Amino acid sequence: MQIHVVERNDTIINIAQRYSVPASEIISANEIPNPDQLVIGQAIVIPIAGSFYWVRPGDSLWSIAQKAGISYQELARINGISVNQRLQPGQRLYLPAQRKRRAEFNAYVEPFGNTVSAQLETSARKAAPYLTYLAPFAFRVNRDGTLVAPPLGNLRTIADAQNVILMMVICNQESGQFSDELGRILLTNETVQEKFLNEIVSTARRLGFRDIHFDFEYLRPEDREAYNRFLRKAKARFNQEGWLMSTALAPKTSAGQVGRWYEAHDYKAHGEIADFVVIMTYEWGYSGGPPMPVSPIGPVRDVLRYAVTEIPPNKILMGQNLYGYDWTLPFTPGDTARAVSPQQAIRLAARYNVPIQYDTRSVAPHFDYTDENNRRHTVWFEDARSIQAKFNLVKELGLRGISYWKLGLAFPQNWLLIADNFDVVKRPS
Repeated sequence: MQIHVVERNDTIINIAQRYSVPASEIISANEIPNPDQLVIGQAIVIPIAGSFYWVRPGDSLWSIAQKAGISYQELARINGISVNQRLQPGQRLYLPAQRKRRAEFNAYVEPFGNTVSAQLETSARKAAPYLTYLAPFAFRVNRDGTLVAPPLGNLRTIADAQNVILMMVICNQESGQFSDELGRILLTNETVQEKFLNEIVSTARRLGFRDIHFDFEYLRPEDREAYNRFLRKAKARFNQEGWLMSTALAPKTSAGQVGRWYEAHDYKAHGEIADFVVIMTYEWGYSGGPPMPVSPIGPVRDVLRYAVTEIPPNKILMGQNLYGYDWTLPFTPGDTARAVSPQQAIRLAARYNVPIQYDTRSVAPHFDYTDENNRRHTVWFEDARSIQAKFNLVKELGLRGISYWKLGLAFPQNWLLIADNFDVVKRPS
């Protein structure tokens, strides 16, 4: 597939003609929300096998072939030209699709209230062909070790239909907040811990979960070793059932990183004990903070470069957001940005007729607009370019794959590009 960035005077029709693809296919594949009013800077995935390249001054058959990962003789053969032919600027060459690698993909889904909404089930159903795991968020734990399940609706049926492993996410939240005191009880009280593990096993058996995933956050630093011991004990129990065990980790750049989110997360120990980990490489830009990219590639890369020194790369799922934020300006502490999907972000840019900018340092799209009440806004979000950059990072570092937070906000380009870059691992029942 190919990513086209809309330029001035581009229309769906002339883009389709340029790539020899029906306009209807481009609109359908991208679920383009503004086909009659494209925005300058809008990224569009062209649904073709391979890609086209337009020759630039200074290019040679050899240099283009190097970028494409094939021999110049093969490139000439594919395009029906002589290896000695001089290329002309503007000449279109076809580049074949590169070989895919296998990777695993997880997506969290967070129901609210007592049911799984039809919209969330539809989102899960659309994503399931591209997933290895589906993770309802989350089972809560009482202080006596008993569990409170989230609504599950038809999620198991949806997962089973696409051979997706249902992930049992368990967190140490109380009243919607992570609790270090609940964590302390679960990790240090042997009686409660034994009941907790028995509850997990009986619940997972009954509901069909095959990966047990601990998302314990904001633990006390002094409970770091207790957490490691608990994970070893839990892993031994789950091995008897033939289940996987995974954990969620804060995005650290060193073993001694200070802060409540980081200190109890021992990368090296989790890498040894767990089958895999999810590293939460997102929320640099967050709803309660100032405007900035949610997952700028520089900080993401820094975290993962450290992670692979402590954890085998084939045990790491890189965390990735499926959303962006719309901030009202000027930002002041206490303000809350509105979460937007990539599709919603494009609609906003089209509605207010503003171009989409692309920050090459953070590798993320953004734009500013002024609403009907004369309030200024800035929006950072994800598009095909930013997600392809993350896919390239997964390949570069040899990671296991990607874990998405979270389903429910539409990003069709993400799933198109998964299919183009990877063979999704599906684990048999």
